Amino acid sequence: MQYDSISSLNELEDLCTQIADSHLVGFDTEFVSEDSYRPELCLIQVALPDRLAIIDPYKLETTKPFWEVLSTPGRIVVAHAAREEIRFCYRFSNKPIAGLFDTQLAAGFVGMEYPASLATLVQRLVGKSLPKGETRTNWRHRPLSKDQITYALHDVTDLETMHTKLASMVSELGRATWVEEETANLQQKVIDAETRENWRRVSGSAGLNARQLETVRQLWLWREGRARETDRIPRRVMRDDLLIELAKRASADIDKIRGIRGLERRGYIGQYEAIAKAIQTALNTPEADLPRRARGSRKSVSPMLSQFLSTSIACISRQHKLAPPIVGNADDVRELLGYELEKRKSDSLPSLLEGWRGEIVGKPFRQLLSGELAIRVADVDETQPLEFIDVPPLK
Repeated sequence: MQYDSISSLNELEDLCTQIADSHLVGFDTEFVSEDSYRPELCLIQVALPDRLAIIDPYKLETTKPFWEVLSTPGRIVVAHAAREEIRFCYRFSNKPIAGLFDTQLAAGFVGMEYPASLATLVQRLVGKSLPKGETRTNWRHRPLSKDQITYALHDVTDLETMHTKLASMVSELGRATWVEEETANLQQKVIDAETRENWRRVSGSAGLNARQLETVRQLWLWREGRARETDRIPRRVMRDDLLIELAKRASADIDKIRGIRGLERRGYIGQYEAIAKAIQTALNTPEADLPRRARGSRKSVSPMLSQFLSTSIACISRQHKLAPPIVGNADDVRELLGYELEKRKSDSLPSLLEGWRGEIVGKPFRQLLSGELAIRVADVDETQPLEFIDVPPLK
């Protein structure tokens, strides 16, 4: 397989000029994420209509010019399951990918499996099988072998063909704006995860009071800073259960902190004062500034009704040739039910009533709740055998 190896800044800038002049570029990355604070970028594969290239980040001072051109509007950027690629682009350019076309996402909008692997979509759309021999490759290792490079390039060689076919199918169904909307939502979610405080995701924090939640928040901030500083996964700096235990004890006394089982280990030596400071900050936080507990579930939302409407998601998807996971899940259904049956002033519009989802979900769900619509078995041989039917009005 013929390709160019990009290992100097001049070569990278030349490639970026060619990308800037192209109407379409496909790309993928290889990275290692299991032992560092953020995934480590190890390789970038690029496919232009008349050129293949491999960018080696280890041989370059920076890959920023590449991400800058990807975040500049003017072309279609094709990638598959691009969550990590979005993260890299935001990290290096502080902007989302412009003109992104995610083949995995687009496939879900034309009734294909979602989330589908690249190998699955290449087989279905292009009719060929991808090699599997390097799935456990250590992409940090240098030099990379010919087989490793070939394996990596196979991830981008069919992206243009896949885009052509998927874009045509999306257009025929009139869903180009839906795909664009969902792509923007995906990029925003990834960026939010990079920029927001996600301390509420600490396992075990749901039942804590406001002061304890603030303690979790301050310890989470300390842990994030320590993880960034040492390039470690945050939970390897301190486990969630230890954060929760510290929050429950609510003491900035170093001896009491050290006395918690698990916190006497060598890795915490030198950090006790920082941990105590984080706890003391939480203890000193004014009552009015404490975080509020997340609202509990609404009692009026029947579990059976929630399950029934979750099933109806599959029915809606079948009728509209959409992959059910693209439309929504059980949590989305519970959110919608709560909004419809016990609306609160603080409620925001449920995701199933926003944008394209609102067009295809909102109306039938409200008709189901009002008894104007029913679900019946249409074809027992189908994977999704259900369909909606109108219910005659009661006399």
